[in-house]
Amino acid sequence: MKFDAVKAWFRQANFYVEEVYNAPYRSAIARAQREQDDLFMLLIFSEMMGVPNPASYYTLELQPLLMERFHDWHLRMGMEHSPLDNFKCC
Repeated sequence: MKFDAVKAWFRQANFYVEEVYNAPYRSAIARAQREQDDLFMLLIFSEMMGVPNPASYYTLELQPLLMERFHDWHLRMGMEHSPLDNFKCC
């Protein structure tokens, strides 16, 4: 019984130590993740914007999955309206 209490205390202490250690890096990690997502979205939708994409055959099937995130992406990229001719999301 006492061993379980000590084990639970160490588990809780480990959780708090990890949280304190990782806290300063969360914003940098989130920013890097957003930048990777933005580049991925550009790769997926580049053919529709007139940029040649050598992997368009493979990325074409991902477009329907990412359409719901497209509006947030083009606003974050500084485009007020959708850059796609046939797709109006605003």
